[in-house]
Amino acid sequence: MLWAKSAELKGYVFKIMGGCDKQGFPMKQGVLTLDRVRLLLHRGAFICLSFCAFALSKLIHFYCLDRYPVFCGYGRRNGEHRRKSVRGCIVRQDLSVLNLVIVKKGENDLPGLTDTEKPRMRGPKRASKIRKLFNLSKEDDVQNKKVSKAPKIQRLVTLFTLRRKHARIADKKKRIAKTKAEAAEYQKLFATRLEEQ
Repeated sequence: MLWAKSAELKGYVFKIMGGCDKQGFPMKQGVLTLDRVRLLLHRGAFICLSFCAFALSKLIHFYCLDRYPVFCGYGRRNGEHRRKSVRGCIVRQDLSVLNLVIVKKGENDLPGLTDTEKPRMRGPKRASKIRKLFNLSKEDDVQNKKVSKAPKIQRLVTLFTLRRKHARIADKKKRIAKTKAEAAEYQKLFATRLEEQ
């Protein structure tokens, strides 16, 4: 965690989620160096990560704690590693971007960040999760309770979905009966050809 000491950030606690240096190379977990290194990385390796302070001097140093996945390139074959340039996880002045997450809010509001509340635009789409959110029973209507931009709620059992399911099952039964009849007809034809020989 990072405790802010300036007046406008008094009381705030931040978690550093990673960052990039001025050339755009991301930080890598567990690389306790100040400079860039070239590592063999597999596809989907963890790059931009969480950090925590462990020493205070003229510079604040940080080390990685949590993992946060970031794309770092595809291999040519399955399981192939590629050598990529990554930066060490120690924070210095040569960083251009440092990603922060507010863990604890301080005394003053930060303009444009903590002074306005942004409502959650999209609620759950699945009918069972909407019932759980609004404490509804299975008999209650879920259609008017959706808090979503999406036009429909997923996995909602209606007459239309039941009709479509029954039609799909009937079509499957019809196909099975047809293949059985064709197989019986072929066996009959095969038996007559054997008798003729």
